[in-house]
Amino acid sequence: MFHPVRMDQWSKAPDSRSDQIRSALSRLQEAFAKGLLKPGMNVMVDKRKKFVNSVEGLKHCLADFRKDLPWPERLDMTNPPAEDILSKGQVTAQQASNGELDADDDFQREMFFYRQAQATVLESLPLLKMHGIVTKRPDDYFAEMAKSDQQMQKIRKKLLSKQMILDRSEKAKKLREQRKFGKKVQVEVIQKRQKEKKAMMSAVKKYQKGMTDKLDFLDGDKAKTPSDSSKKVTNKKGPNSKRKYKDQKFGFGGKKSGKKWNTKESFNDVSSFRAKVAHAKGGPRGKKGQKNSKQNKRPGKSVRRKMKSRS
Repeated sequence: MFHPVRMDQWSKAPDSRSDQIRSALSRLQEAFAKGLLKPGMNVMVDKRKKFVNSVEGLKHCLADFRKDLPWPERLDMTNPPAEDILSKGQVTAQQASNGELDADDDFQREMFFYRQAQATVLESLPLLKMHGIVTKRPDDYFAEMAKSDQQMQKIRKKLLSKQMILDRSEKAKKLREQRKFGKKVQVEVIQKRQKEKKAMMSAVKKYQKGMTDKLDFLDGDKAKTPSDSSKKVTNKKGPNSKRKYKDQKFGFGGKKSGKKWNTKESFNDVSSFRAKVAHAKGGPRGKKGQKNSKQNKRPGKSVRRKMKSRS
């Protein structure tokens, strides 16, 4: 903060500005050392604004405004609002000129601006065509985008992702509806499949036990004839050929040891004996049989020992 200095003190100060500042600072330092400077004694004073009335500058600006330039350079229009013939009770040019327009009425004020802009367009378009100024954009005009291609690509990806999310949600809704309305049909189909599977398993078990010799599920969905049912009834009365063979081979249970032992009847029964076949004592069966017998004849035990001792 600076201590105010009286004008007589400034008059006694040197002429140069720097010397004046130095002398003022020195006096402030002396006053501060003596304790003469106290809070509230020094007040900051704002510099007063200097008002300038430049008459020559104002005249120069007015001369620039009054330049007689052609209309395409100015593009200024001063006209009253257009008349609305169709709607009655609207603001007209005569009412506006007579001061009948209520400036506090927002609707009348906005309509006045709208009609004035309409009149300006109607009067300016012929003037623009007369001066050869184009008012329509050409068909092959491409304006520069305000955003870069990278930003537009990001926006496009975001829109595509949103569209995919919407499509997925729609598909999920449709699936839920289909499940809701098709649940009954699905239950019926599952029950039908379980019934067919149960029937197939029972048929397989019957076939394994020998109660039937055919598997109906292998024939497809053919219609059952009465002949098939009658055959099944006949088959149920007795075992099939497979069951008979197993019964003959393994028996019906009980004692199985000693089944192949000879009995008196089997010992005396020689009807199945063949002398030619027994112990290979039968005569040779042609040249082919002789050749094979010579090749397949095994040497005796003594001969094999001699051969082993020689080696």
